Amino acid sequence: MSFVPLSPPAGHPPISTPRVGVLIVNLGTPDDRDAASVKRYLREFLSDRRVVEIPSLIWQPILRGIILNTRPKKSAAAYAKVWMPEGSPLAVFTRRTTEALQAHLGGELMIDWAMRYGNPSIASRLQAMKDAGCDRILLAPLYPQYSAATTATANDAAFAALARMRWQPAIRTLPPYYDDPAYIDALRASVQRHLAKLDFAPELLVASFHGMPERTLHLGDPYHCQCRKTARLLSEALGREVAVTFQSRFGRAKWLEPATDATLRQLPGQGVISIAILTPGFSADCLETLEEIAMEGKATFLAAGGEKFAYLPCLNDEAEAITTYTRLLGRELAGWFNVGT
Repeated sequence: MSFVPLSPPAGHPPISTPRVGVLIVNLGTPDDRDAASVKRYLREFLSDRRVVEIPSLIWQPILRGIILNTRPKKSAAAYAKVWMPEGSPLAVFTRRTTEALQAHLGGELMIDWAMRYGNPSIASRLQAMKDAGCDRILLAPLYPQYSAATTATANDAAFAALARMRWQPAIRTLPPYYDDPAYIDALRASVQRHLAKLDFAPELLVASFHGMPERTLHLGDPYHCQCRKTARLLSEALGREVAVTFQSRFGRAKWLEPATDATLRQLPGQGVISIAILTPGFSADCLETLEEIAMEGKATFLAAGGEKFAYLPCLNDEAEAITTYTRLLGRELAGWFNVGT
């Protein structure tokens, strides 16, 4: 007996061929470098209760009455220093990474990207993937170390979008990969490659991670410990010391220490006059790495008496990054899609 496939009845909505998808997620960026665009971005970013854990009745008047009327112009000037012909560095490198992974892994697996704040939004890309037939999607926040203000809020946004869908795709989430051998090896290879290009041998390597209020550590956020482990494993892989600092302090609360800016001011007085600094908590270069560290950090170090300063880029869309993400995605897609090697 032979079976004839059933045809959809007349008027039935189109049925897409089932696919597996991966949604790469990064933090976010303004659509443009003008103050109005930055203000829209900051309003969304700083209104997230995962990012600013202050009661809304206290925080929102401060945000709307002071911060959003003063900070956008200053931030827009900073973005203008690092803006690329294709747009914001974070968006450019995230898009390039996605395109490289799509080319490397083939057309059967759909790979897209989104920003937690700004565009393209997580909700819009999840819907587009669902419309393209993705009935299984791996959410891949590109944060090596877990933080409620990064990994958790990206997943929050995704699940909020899913809550509005009648027909939801199956979902998996990429765990933090702060100590994954593939990630540590990629950092080692990238650091060694960039160090080899310098015309000096740095006395010290500094790993600057994004700061968090110290209270997040006491509330149970594993971020601080995971940053420390990343640096320790990288130090072991390189066979040399890697100092740990935390950047981007904001507000009056006590933040994780030691602070990057304070460390850069102190090192020359301690006899360290040549350094190289990397930012292994960031998957792609952005305002916080290019302006805050490569520009402002360099100025701070040299003004304090330092003589040689080098910023080592993030993994971005380099070969080390694509190899690492291929391994991570392949592991998490097991049973859904065979990535191969």
